Amino acid sequence: MKQIYVVGTADTKGEELAYLAACIEAAGGVVVRVDVGIREARTAVDVKADTVAAYHPDGAEAVLACGDRGRAVEAMGIAFARFLADCQDIAGIIGIGGGGGTSIITAGMRQLRLGLPKIMVSTLASGNVAPYVDVSDIVMMPSVTDMAGMNRLSRVILHNAAQAITAMSRRPAEVAASKPALGLTMFGVTTAAVSAIVERLRADYDCLVFHATGTGGRAMEKLADSGVISGVLDITTTEVCDLLFGGVLPATPDRFDAIARTGLPYVGSVGALDMVNFWAPDPAPERYAGRLFYRHNPNVTLMRTTSAECAQIGRWIGEKLNLCHGPVCFLIPEKGVSALDIEGGAFFDPQADAALFAALEATVKPTASRRIVRLPLHINDPDFAEAAVAAYRDIANP
Repeated sequence: MKQIYVVGTADTKGEELAYLAACIEAAGGVVVRVDVGIREARTAVDVKADTVAAYHPDGAEAVLACGDRGRAVEAMGIAFARFLADCQDIAGIIGIGGGGGTSIITAGMRQLRLGLPKIMVSTLASGNVAPYVDVSDIVMMPSVTDMAGMNRLSRVILHNAAQAITAMSRRPAEVAASKPALGLTMFGVTTAAVSAIVERLRADYDCLVFHATGTGGRAMEKLADSGVISGVLDITTTEVCDLLFGGVLPATPDRFDAIARTGLPYVGSVGALDMVNFWAPDPAPERYAGRLFYRHNPNVTLMRTTSAECAQIGRWIGEKLNLCHGPVCFLIPEKGVSALDIEGGAFFDPQADAALFAALEATVKPTASRRIVRLPLHINDPDFAEAAVAAYRDIANP
């Protein structure tokens, strides 16, 4: 039987944990109460903290006897993630917590498959939740008041959360699996290209488009590792710029590694490698004084990459592509890599583009299954979309 896991630190949030579980049961849910506290529980639970802690690679003592709260919280998060990986009866999961509890519980939630209902009622939910959500689909719900005993408002918040997780768990979405899924990356300045590619592939593929903002690329690669997608059209690799040059939407150093691990058919390109993102009106780092900037919107300012930076980007991507032994086709649009990098555009710089293209070609080692193709087109030309679709169909159906 599938059950709703209700998780909290029963040493400090025992009253709230018991109330939340009772609300879910009253709504018809079957509950498993899980304690992830590091001290003695103050309410009855179904899974004790020492049971969870025993999943730590170094055993329960590494969690419960380390003597330092910060280290104990981190260790319990590791243990809880491993505990959940061993549970096959989860219909949904809901957690409650302050700083420590939120860190522990979301560490486990992030390891669960996308689509499985996940709600985190947290004192931190109205702030920056990126470290807790990451590339998962956790729903962060503000607790509004602190969790220091029940009150008239906390009862309403927890009741609402209970109704939500019960409903979500009772009627899971049916996933249509009639067409294979593809992952695609897009930015505002490559929208024309990717939209045209999607239109040409939609009849045969379920096209999942990811916004190339750091988390977008990582989410796509997580799905590649999970076997959810059957191929990738990575048209917009701009996250590499922010990784290498301190932008605010960076990839992580393992970008492209999922492609290497899985061997999925991969068509890539140089979309938006002409720019590094910075928040506005905050200034870019002082070392970039005097550079070419463009105000993309009230919140984002873009910096044009130089020839030297483009060469570094090309080498970095090329070295990653050399690790990919599945079918790879990387497309170079010679007339520009974004809507701004076009004749008359704010970032038009053929010299910088040439440095990027030359570095890619000098670094990538062609094989029977790995090749670079130059196209006398702009990335947003309709013919580029046609070429990308043809390249994908060619490598996916040899």
